[in-house]
Amino acid sequence: MQKVYERPESMADVQMSYCPGCLHGTVHRMIAEVIDELGVREQVVGVCPVGCAVFMYEYMSCDMIEAAHGRAPAVATGVKRVLPDSVVFTYQGDGDLAAIGTAEIIHAAARGERITTIFINNTTYGMTGGQMAPTTLLGQKSTTCPTGREAMREGFPIRVCELLATLDGPIYLARVAPVNAAGLVKTKNAIKKAFQKQLEGRGFSLVEVLCNCPTQLKVSPIDSLKWVEENMVPYYPLGEFVDR
Repeated sequence: MQKVYERPESMADVQMSYCPGCLHGTVHRMIAEVIDELGVREQVVGVCPVGCAVFMYEYMSCDMIEAAHGRAPAVATGVKRVLPDSVVFTYQGDGDLAAIGTAEIIHAAARGERITTIFINNTTYGMTGGQMAPTTLLGQKSTTCPTGREAMREGFPIRVCELLATLDGPIYLARVAPVNAAGLVKTKNAIKKAFQKQLEGRGFSLVEVLCNCPTQLKVSPIDSLKWVEENMVPYYPLGEFVDR
């Protein structure tokens, strides 16, 4: 019997620890498939900071570095400048990238660093207890805003792609949502395009992936996907924001 679907070579043959229904593992697989298709596994260096993203180094069969909370773009910058022929990516959550790591991501983008960032936006601090993240939606409840986020009290959610699109350094910024068949295809295509831009020797690229967190939303995996479509997509519109 011919195999039509199997584990990518760039993904380790181990069981993941992510919560059932979480899209982290799905995005991991897409990144691994892209690395295999581009034939760059021996060149790849991934950087993961604190949060659910930190587990990625156990699941990828390529060089991985663990960074301090929010500092993945700085670490990736150092790797890329010392090893310019490497293919460097960061894998970061919204609590990491858009809170403690805001300065790191903005200045890496402004400098046009030739790295690729995969940004997982699930509107919550998933690992540490469901606290409000910079991307938590207005009215959305969390352990630190139990009555729902209010603009006058906690401010408005940050749209990272729109923010970075005001800079001249990024050459590719896209937002995708792998919550249905079409979304899965678009997500992988965007990730591959971001890596290809780096291989062309160009500037900074980022793919923002709208994801679910069934555990912190306290809903089923299927309902969490519907929640992303019905609540996140209207506030975080999908598409390519920069493609230079």
